[in-house]
Amino acid sequence: MLIVRKFLRDVAAVLGFVIICVVIGIAIFGPFLLPHPDLVFDSDILRRFEPPSAEFWFGTDNLGRDIFSRVIIGTRGALMVALTVVAIAIAIGVPLGIYAGYTTGWPAEVIMRVTDVFLAVPQLILALAIAQLAGRGLGSAMAALALTYWPFFCRTVYAETRRLRHTVFIEALQGLGASKTRILFVHVLPNVASPIIVRATVGMGFTILTTALLGFLGVGATPPNPDWGLAIAESREYLPDVWWAATFPGLAILITVLGFNLFGDGLRDLIDPKLRRSRS
Repeated sequence: MLIVRKFLRDVAAVLGFVIICVVIGIAIFGPFLLPHPDLVFDSDILRRFEPPSAEFWFGTDNLGRDIFSRVIIGTRGALMVALTVVAIAIAIGVPLGIYAGYTTGWPAEVIMRVTDVFLAVPQLILALAIAQLAGRGLGSAMAALALTYWPFFCRTVYAETRRLRHTVFIEALQGLGASKTRILFVHVLPNVASPIIVRATVGMGFTILTTALLGFLGVGATPPNPDWGLAIAESREYLPDVWWAATFPGLAILITVLGFNLFGDGLRDLIDPKLRRSRS
């Protein structure tokens, strides 16, 4: 309850949590409440470029598709992509980080040097290069993002594991003859779960933003998928006259990423006592 009260005092974090809940609600229930489900993938040239109105809340795009319905459907896709990418990055980075942080020798050194190489290159540039080599498509974009995001989890878990390696309770477990596997995954992993959760929360927002950017650059989702970044790319040649075609997908990206970032920052401040003291 003390943690909950501390969290509720952080207005920005609470706002981020509310935004995330609303976005998840839209992703789950939104597809069942679409005003124009027939105009999500199918086009109607006679209705192209209609401005926002009572009939089309967000207007229509260059093919006469309902932008509001496509933004709603795109919410589910954005969350699924982010969850998949972050889950794969955790599955790769966390075990490697724990192993490298607890052991010594050349395998741990190789893991951390490979991690350093990935971290030395900006993630967006590396992901763009991998996506280009893999070919256009949402699957290629997801694989590129996962392959470039796991080093962040590896480095975070490595640092926490190195800190825990020489603590009293770990040395006691070693003295009692506990196996390395048991120590790492039963005792060390729960103690490094907090920074993993924080990194994953912030990573959700960053992945949504980067996926949209890859779609905008033409190496992510392909038409006629209702991808936010792709929607902005398809509407840019009609700006500024058809402003609504890019504005509403852009706002969806902005609000969703803002929600995850605010919530992640709140969790970080709540979990890290040193950071809380420095800001008080």
